[in-house]
Amino acid sequence: MSCGGPAGLPVVDAMTPPVLVLDGPLTRDGVSGPCDALRALLDSGGGGSGAGVVVCDVGGLGPPGLAAVELLARLQLTARRSGGRIRLRDPSRALCALLDLVGLRFEMEGQPEQREPPRGVQEAVEPGDPAV
Repeated sequence: MSCGGPAGLPVVDAMTPPVLVLDGPLTRDGVSGPCDALRALLDSGGGGSGAGVVVCDVGGLGPPGLAAVELLARLQLTARRSGGRIRLRDPSRALCALLDLVGLRFEMEGQPEQREPPRGVQEAVEPGDPAV
C-alpha cells in the first residue's frame, strides 16, 4: 500500500532575507539602535535564509549626508563581525554617489553578485584569441 503526497504544489521556503528598514532623519547618536537590530536579525539565523544576508531598505533615509554614511559603514562592520553581510534596497542616486565618493562599496538589491555576469551580456570573442 502506498501513500500519496498531499494534493497541490509542494511548500517551498522562498529563502528571502530579512529586511531592516532605515528611516530618517539620522543623527550620529541614533546609530546604535539599527546596529543592534541588525545583529539580532543575523543572530536569529537571517530569517531562515541561512546565508547571513540582511536587506537594508534605505529609501526612507531622506537626503544623504555623513550621518547616513556613518550608519551604513557601521552596519556593514556589524554584519561582517557577525559573519553576515548587508544588501541595500532602494538607494537614491545621491546616496550611491556619496558612498562612491567616500570609497564604500555595497551590494545593491537587484544587481548581480560579484563574479556573476549580468543576464543577456555575452563576451565578445576577438579573432585570433586563444581558446581557453
